[in-house]
Amino acid sequence: MLTAIALLCVILALWLAAASYCVLRLEISFHQALLYVPFKLFFRISDRPIMIARGAQTPVIYAVWHQSRLEPALMLALLPQDTLHILDEDSAHAWWLDPWRALARTIGFNAHHVFVSRRLVRRLKGGGRLAVYLPDEESPTPKEFRLFRAIARIASNAQARVVPVYVEGADRTLFSLAAKGHPRQLAPKLKVAALEPLTIAELVARSETEKPMGANAFFERMLAVRRPGMNEKERPIPPEPR
Repeated sequence: MLTAIALLCVILALWLAAASYCVLRLEISFHQALLYVPFKLFFRISDRPIMIARGAQTPVIYAVWHQSRLEPALMLALLPQDTLHILDEDSAHAWWLDPWRALARTIGFNAHHVFVSRRLVRRLKGGGRLAVYLPDEESPTPKEFRLFRAIARIASNAQARVVPVYVEGADRTLFSLAAKGHPRQLAPKLKVAALEPLTIAELVARSETEKPMGANAFFERMLAVRRPGMNEKERPIPPEPR
């Protein structure tokens, strides 16, 4: 009995020490760190680039590739706590995510009206932060691409910066949302990638495509975070708007 108690105390002490280290290193809250440490250790997460996202000047939209059920939990633990997370229905109601959802404000995703809400634009104009989760599809259908157009429109209206975020390896975890048959591992090493914050106007100006729409420039930027060094010939063509 005493041995079990001693072991439990050692584990707790190590957990608290690791959380304190994450607080100092990543500048997250202690509450966030406590919930992040199990992921950090189990998946050996390389997370330094998240400081790019955390340091982004408001208004800002964090656009996260949603490959698995892990991304919402990780972003709730790593992004500033004043971020409003717009979650899909599963993530908004999953019981196991309750501790992480308590870290910041969240709302469920409604494809029909959430992303055209003027309240989101007003929130951004007031110096707000949004986190949106994009389906893991590099070649979206025209219907799926409407989400990119909606986010680009909100960012443009609010003159908000956009920070693409990608968790490399998340699609190989047991939490993966990939189709059956996709290779999975118990504890693959994960790596968080993020790009510098830019407005839609800046993305359009930097695009290699001649006179791109804002949504197309945003889509190209989202591909860039997951495929560094991708050249123009390799880049998927966004679907035509309908």
